[in-house]
Amino acid sequence: MKLDKKIDYSINLLRKAEPMALRLDPENGFYLAFSGGKDSQALYYIAQMAGVKFKAHMNLTSVDPPEVIRFVKRNYPDVELIKPKMSIYDMALKKHLIPTRTIRWCCAEFKETSGAGKVTLTGIRKQESTRRNKRNEFETGKNGKASFSGTFDQWEEHEETMAICVGGKDKILISPIIYWTERDVWEFLNEVVKVPHCKLYDEGYRRIGCILCPMSNYKQKIKDFQRFPHAKHKWIQTIQKLIDGGYINHSFQDAEFGFRWWISGKSFDKFYADEVLQQKIDFE
Repeated sequence: MKLDKKIDYSINLLRKAEPMALRLDPENGFYLAFSGGKDSQALYYIAQMAGVKFKAHMNLTSVDPPEVIRFVKRNYPDVELIKPKMSIYDMALKKHLIPTRTIRWCCAEFKETSGAGKVTLTGIRKQESTRRNKRNEFETGKNGKASFSGTFDQWEEHEETMAICVGGKDKILISPIIYWTERDVWEFLNEVVKVPHCKLYDEGYRRIGCILCPMSNYKQKIKDFQRFPHAKHKWIQTIQKLIDGGYINHSFQDAEFGFRWWISGKSFDKFYADEVLQQKIDFE
């Protein structure tokens, strides 16, 4: 499908869903989740083109790249920046646990609670990952469990019989650009709306989310801590406090060793075998 057809589809989806958004939040309409990245930019402008009512919000995590925050403040002054009540490092100390790929509490604490009881617009795309390829344009659910996932028309058709409560803490997610490719996004930003993007993309970054995100690959994490050494320093400090408090029960030699394990993405046993046992074999 060509980009112009995808744009029309996205606009129609937003216009069909707007009455629900206004019913739940008459003052602001849609709750648009903004990150400063290319996908959220495309989401922002497609909502503008649709002429629907929305308020954009960016949930900060305390490990946001400074370049992204400056870019958003300069180019999107209408986006509400929501500061965290607690830094991610303090949250790790409170939970006695650093976030990992398998226990990714950071998104739940800093991102996923926002927009509850409203219709939230997200910039996710199926092409991004195997996991996101399973997502759909319209989803509802509670506590991370989907009660419906499909097209907006399918949900609307069965809305009454499904008896889904869309108030309180329910999550209602609509992803208008879910069928777009990365190429579509760049074409839209560069040739259709003709707007600037965050300079990190020009420096080789494919995604510009949190610094040292647990979901990033090892190569990306190396790039992150080389560019943002303060984040590495803060995480090493945090890991040391967890070791001192007796909350990390692995055979960490020190916090630096713990940090190297954390960014490796390996299980501790695998990392220990590669880093320690293999070295002993090499020296024997």
